[in-house]
Formats: sequence, C-alpha cells, structure tokens
Amino acid sequence: MAEGGFVSQGGAKSYGGNMTVFVLITCVVAATGGLIFGYDIGISGGVTSMDVFLKDFFPSVYTNMKETHENQYCKFDSQLLTTFTSSLYIAGLIASFFASTMTRLFGRRPSMLFGGAVFLAGSAINGAATNVAMLIIGRILLGIGIGFANQSVPLYLSEMAPAKLRGGLNMGFQLAITIGILAANLVNYGTAQIKGSYGWRISLALAAVPAIIMTVGAIFLPDTPNSLIERNQPEKAKNMLRKIRGTDSIEEEYKNLVEASEASKKVTHPWKNILQKKYRPQLVMSIAIPFFQQLTGINVIMFYAPVLFKTIGFADDASLMSAVISGFVNTIATVVSIVTVDRYGRRILFLEGGVQMFISQMIIGVMIGKVFGVSGTGSLTKGQADVVVFLICTYVAAFAWSWGPLGWLVPSEIFPLEIRSAGQSINVSVNLLFTFVIAQVFLTLLCHLKFGLFFFFAGWVLIMTIFIYIFLPETKNVPIEEMHLVWKKHWFWGKNLPNEADPSLQLSEPKITA
Repeated sequence: MAEGGFVSQGGAKSYGGNMTVFVLITCVVAATGGLIFGYDIGISGGVTSMDVFLKDFFPSVYTNMKETHENQYCKFDSQLLTTFTSSLYIAGLIASFFASTMTRLFGRRPSMLFGGAVFLAGSAINGAATNVAMLIIGRILLGIGIGFANQSVPLYLSEMAPAKLRGGLNMGFQLAITIGILAANLVNYGTAQIKGSYGWRISLALAAVPAIIMTVGAIFLPDTPNSLIERNQPEKAKNMLRKIRGTDSIEEEYKNLVEASEASKKVTHPWKNILQKKYRPQLVMSIAIPFFQQLTGINVIMFYAPVLFKTIGFADDASLMSAVISGFVNTIATVVSIVTVDRYGRRILFLEGGVQMFISQMIIGVMIGKVFGVSGTGSLTKGQADVVVFLICTYVAAFAWSWGPLGWLVPSEIFPLEIRSAGQSINVSVNLLFTFVIAQVFLTLLCHLKFGLFFFFAGWVLIMTIFIYIFLPETKNVPIEEMHLVWKKHWFWGKNLPNEADPSLQLSEPKITA
C-alpha cells in the first residue's frame, strides 16, 4: 500500500503514515499524567502503616495495632482512616463530570494543565497538614486533579496515536501509573528510615514532583487533530495531522475526522444521546470495564500493600519492601502489555490475566486461612511469607498486563467523537466511584470476611473473565472513527443494534499493510 493510503476490508479503514518521533514524544509527555494517580495510590498505604503518622492522626488505630491480643484481621479497621484514603476518589468522581465539559469545549491539554495545578496544591496542603481536616482537604484537591487527568490523558493518547500502535501508546498512561506506584513505594521505604516525626510529610509532599512534571509538560503539548476540528480550527488540524503522521497524504483520514466532527456537532446533548440504543454496547463497556477493574481487588494490594503485609505478619521494613517488590513487578508486567497488545489483541490479555489472577487469589486465600484461621491469630513462617509475596506478585503481574492498562485503553478507544467526552467521563467516574467504595470498605471487609476476602475478589474475577469472553469484540488495529463497525459484526451486539448503517458494512478482521 502506498504511504498515506488505506485498506478497506468490510468497511474498516487502516490509514497510512509513520510512527514519528513527534508522536512518541508527545505521547510520553502526556502519559506522565498517570504519574500523579500512581504516586497517590502507592503512597497512601505506606504512610498509613507508619507508626508516627498513626500516632499523630489516628491514635486509636495505633493503639489497636500494638495490642498483641487484637485480631490480626481487624487491626486497621477505622472509618476515619479509610475516609482519609478514599475521600480523594469521591472528589475525583465529581470532578470528572466537570472535566468532560472542559475537555470538549477547550481541548484535552487545558484539562491536563488544570489537573496538574490542582494536584500540586493538594500535595502542598498534605505535606504541611497538622490535623485530619487538612489531610482530607488536601486529598480532595488531589482527587480533583486526578479526575481531570484521568479524563483527558487517555483521550489524548488515543487520538494522537496511529491506529496500529494505539494500544501500546495509550498504555503509556498505565505504565506511568505503575512507575508512580513504584516510586511511591520506594519513597515510603526511604522515609520510614528517617528518625523523627516528619518522614510521612516528605512522602506526601513529594506528590508535587509528578504534579510539576505533568503541569509543565501540558504547557508544551500540542492539541490533537480531533480536538482542533471539534473547536473549528480546520487548518491547524490538518497541519497537526500531517505532523503526527509524518506524511502529506492525510486526506482520507482528515476527511473521516471532519465527518465524525460534523456528526458530533449535531449532538447537542451528549449525556442524553449516549443513552440511545445505537450506543448501547459502548455504554455497557464504559460502565462494566471500570466496575470490574476495581473488583479484581487490585486496590487492596496497591492502596494497602504495607498494611496488608503487616496484617499477615510482616515486620515494618519487610512490609514496605514487599510493597516495593510488588510495585516493581507491576511496572515490568505493564511493559509486557505494551509490547504485546497491538500484536495479540485486547481479548487474549484480558482472558489470560483473569485466569492467572483467579488462581493466585484462591491459593492466597487458602494459605492465609490455613495460617490465621477465623480467629486471626498465628503468624507466617519465612517460607510461607515468601510464597505469599510470590503469589501476590503473580497476581499483580496478571493485572498489570490485562485489566490494568486495558481498563483505560478499551473504553477510551470505542466511543465515536460525538459522545467521546461523555463516554470517557462515565468510564472515569465509574472507576473512581468503585475505587472509593473499595477503599472505604476494604479494612472493614478484611475484619469481617477475614481470609474469605480473597475468595470474594476471586469470584468477581471469574465473572468478569466470562463477561469479556462473551461480550467484548477485538478492537486492535481499528481506527477510532471506524470502531462502530466492530459492534455490527459481534454475534450479540450486532443483533441488538438499530439498522441505521449500510448493511454491507460488515467488519472483517482488519488487515494492516504498510
């Protein structure tokens, strides 16, 4: 195929053009928006396991933790402690709806800029906190920043990347999240060694570093062609498309982007239109995927890894180091996903990851139940502790190359332009809602379900894996503006969609030629 042309098979277009250095740089810079989310996920559990932090802000938890007769499962059960952790996510949920409007009216870049600036303010307040109220106010500001970043960054990456490399480039966001988690775990391990009462302040205040990286980066990022067309700047859009594709032969892709934009302008109420029957598959996925993503139980590990490791018998330093190990595995496994997602597709990673997570969680549940039983007394031997860490790493790796990155990639690539910002807002808000719910109830669930908590999440992993197998079509290598065709081909969705399109447009497996 000539450069800049396209192949149409069953109605699916594959545009030409090259992977340019410009696209790579812009996507790397934009993906740093994931650092703020990852750093916060990783830092919370470590800080809330530090004795000096608990003594200053949550003395009742500290007292329970030090009492030897206390049930191991219930040491950290405190609604005030979980409110500190989870307040961020309810703030992010609310902010994501405002972010949708800003992203659509002003572009993806201003949302990133605003999100980074607000997150920076939150990190300063948390680092200087003298009471629980200041901690929670800071967390709310962090949540607003994350709501804006999670709304805009995946959209930006999906719109800048060429279709055949969209999966790998979009997953840069998840890679940045995992790097943020790993960095936070390392920071926590380091600050825990500091003598005195300010180590936790350094951990919380250093959230300013990823916030500055994101904010400064957003200043220099260009707008996406989709956003420029959407905001009536056709010449700028055409020039940007030439620049990011590395070719002058962009007429076919540009034409389709304009057509998608014209269709989107006819939609004056995207929140109402997204409920139409023709968007039912996308709506279901934008709710189900982030819902299931949180019910994998991953945030039990990521939020509370040090707390969890201390609960099952690890010493202070050992619990923080185990969290570092799981964070490192998380990062490496995400790289595996980036390398494989556009070659093997989304479905196979979803399915393999689900099976691996299910097996790991079941074995962990059996081991913890055998050692601690229902009473919550007992301790792990060194050999048993090593096995638990290995199984948790196996579980984390499975999540990191499946539900972690794909939970952001798939929803960001399936919506047509006219409802894209609304669809992404639903994805982000559902994700943050259930992140909030899990963060809020985890310590209580651990206290009451005990080792059965691992079986609880394993059951959900089984359900979501079956759901993906039945209802999610493969979306690799399909241009975003042609994505509606994959639903027409699907055995279930195709029968339930209105007959609006040309019946000849039945999608076959797209063939990419260069």
